[in-house]
Amino acid sequence: MTNENRNLNDQHAASSSRLGHSLLIRSFVIRHSAFLILLGSLSALAESPRPTLPPEQRTNGTQTLAAVEKLKPLTTACAARIESLLGRAVCSATIVGEDGYVLMKASEVPELGKVRAHFADGRKAELREVHRETSLDLLLAQAVGITGLRAVSFGAARTLTMGQWLCSVANSGKETRIGIVSAKIRRIPGTGAALGIRMDEKKPAEGKGVRIIGIATESPAEIAGLRENDVILTIAGEPVDQFRRVHDLVNKRQPGEVVEVHYLRKNKEESCRVRLASRTKVLQNWEGEDFANGGISLRSDNFPEVLQHDIPLYPTDMGGPIATLEGKVVGINIARVDRVTTFALPVETFWTEAQEWIKADRHPPKAVLVK
Repeated sequence: MTNENRNLNDQHAASSSRLGHSLLIRSFVIRHSAFLILLGSLSALAESPRPTLPPEQRTNGTQTLAAVEKLKPLTTACAARIESLLGRAVCSATIVGEDGYVLMKASEVPELGKVRAHFADGRKAELREVHRETSLDLLLAQAVGITGLRAVSFGAARTLTMGQWLCSVANSGKETRIGIVSAKIRRIPGTGAALGIRMDEKKPAEGKGVRIIGIATESPAEIAGLRENDVILTIAGEPVDQFRRVHDLVNKRQPGEVVEVHYLRKNKEESCRVRLASRTKVLQNWEGEDFANGGISLRSDNFPEVLQHDIPLYPTDMGGPIATLEGKVVGINIARVDRVTTFALPVETFWTEAQEWIKADRHPPKAVLVK
């Protein structure tokens, strides 16, 4: 083959190679462009779902809020925020007397001297305890030196039906939210109180007490500062030498009660005060429940009757009033149970007794002169 022919063949091969490469690039660009167009279409669909709602209608829209606006005097104005002396929300309260009487969730307020009432009109006051009803987890107190409050007016709860709309104070009394009755009024049995610990069944090397081998996240034990390998010596002054004894001493108490725990840590005796929680709460948290949505109440069971609803509330909203859209206040929120469930005490469960507590406090027996 001559050099000329060889050069022509080389040029032809190079030209074919460039053409093939160009076609390959063009094919890739076309396919890639089609993919980008498809991706863009999917993205547009994701960003623009059908049908659409304006932002103001995507939660409790303006029309919904307008419908419950007239109910604010029956909820927000009749509620108080119970806060720590540093201003942190503890729970809500329902005003039941214009002269300062309020009802709140007892297990959230073991010591009234460490909280105060903050009313919708801006006034704040210390509280004095009038009556604590453990069976209902209710505490009747009076705001010291406060008068002219708007007391709640109760209606009937037992006539409510499944799916009926309700409204309640939320966010520490700053707003009103709505939901529905989600179950029939019923009794909620108790499962007892718990520390939130796992214990070694064997005797500790120290020869006394019960060793802690596990602690639940956000449990009463963890909050009080107890740790793994601490050895419990006494609970509420009662010595413990078996894990069953710890269960017995704790389980006979109500969630929300505070007990003194004496323990041994690295051969040094120490003590702490533990506020007990419902065994239900502790077990749910131990099993991986997500309480990042606001948590659940310390006491969430052992009630003679509850009205169940799905209004999204926080544990700090418990104690506030709940009303129908007709303006009838039908109960007091008493326990946030899980992400979608709140229990309220129906008015029929507590109001007759509460009026007697108030009457006895306003008109105590007169002293009798002893001759």
